[in-house]
Amino acid sequence: MTMTEASGVLEKTAIETYVPPAKPSLVGLSREELAERLGEIGVAERQRKMRVQQLWHWMYVRGAQTFADMTNVSKDMRAELEQHFTVDRPEVVAEQISNDGTRKWLLRLPGDSAGRAHEVECVYIPETDRGTLCVSSQVGCTLNCSFCHTGTQRLVRNLTAGEIAGQVMVARDRLGDWIDRETPNGNRLVTNVVMMGMGEPLYNFDAVRDALLIVSDNEGIGISRRRITLSTSGVVPNIARTGDEIGVMLAISLHAVRDELRNELVPLNKKYPIKELLDACRAYPGSSNSRRITFEYVMLKGVNDSLDDAKLLVKLLKGIPAKINLIPFNPWPGTKYECSDWDQIEKFSEYVFNAGYSSPVRTPRGRDILAACGQLKSETEKLSARERQALRAMAMTD
Repeated sequence: MTMTEASGVLEKTAIETYVPPAKPSLVGLSREELAERLGEIGVAERQRKMRVQQLWHWMYVRGAQTFADMTNVSKDMRAELEQHFTVDRPEVVAEQISNDGTRKWLLRLPGDSAGRAHEVECVYIPETDRGTLCVSSQVGCTLNCSFCHTGTQRLVRNLTAGEIAGQVMVARDRLGDWIDRETPNGNRLVTNVVMMGMGEPLYNFDAVRDALLIVSDNEGIGISRRRITLSTSGVVPNIARTGDEIGVMLAISLHAVRDELRNELVPLNKKYPIKELLDACRAYPGSSNSRRITFEYVMLKGVNDSLDDAKLLVKLLKGIPAKINLIPFNPWPGTKYECSDWDQIEKFSEYVFNAGYSSPVRTPRGRDILAACGQLKSETEKLSARERQALRAMAMTD
């Protein structure tokens, strides 16, 4: 069971139970957990630290996909590991490449007790100075944000730490981004990670924390915590924990400056209203002018894009080291919203900038493959005939 805030009152929502495969993957385990697993198959305690170091290096530095790849591990040890475990990550079942180079992968995960497989989406966005990977934390979502396509899919289950970290590994697999492969060390294609895919990361806190500590580990995947951003719709009790226990950059899906509107756009606001959310941001551990909190603000025509909204936004953020990321609304089949006119976005951005805040306008990427912000939705959620017709119309106008 999980708890949903859609009505402003805690409600129980049934979610499916994760059932691990017969041979579990070692991906996503901490060093301590790896040592425990090795002990369970008879590895002597005096050898475990060395074996853990070997496994950690092969999984997270070299990207080994089988134990047979681990050439400095003894043949007998490799056979023993193969008998009990795997180093599997999520399975790529489909890949789409946008006209702008954005890649979207549909990933299949282990299923439930009824044998039903689950799927999530992961997106890679290449730019001239970086490569950003957008990672999912849940199958579906429980927040029901009215402007978000993912929010129209019910929450199925939380991802494990291995399934979250595994998305980064899949991206490196597909891009040839491991050491000793096509890309030399120090010239990575995946340089940044954003927890902005399917799901609310702070409703799956432990798994997200454990995964991001692996992703940021200097002896493993090694992506700096300053290059990892966790986005939340405002699960206030876990915001301070994010700073204390993970230490990554924070982004807030704000999208409105008045509670009555945010209650509609982001129903979680009924539980944690704007003042409570911003108070948590002011107290976020480690925030400073060099570690600013990003406030995401999707631009909806005639809804939240007036200059009065811009003025109140600046007033609300006073005292918070912040930047405002303005996001042109990315349409999806069946939505009732439209993107703000470009002139209005520029006026909004100019006011915020003149007030002293960085206010970049996010360039839409991957719209043609429904990979842009707010468009992710598992292919297991089939489109209706009306949605398919709307999608074709969108493709013709882009």
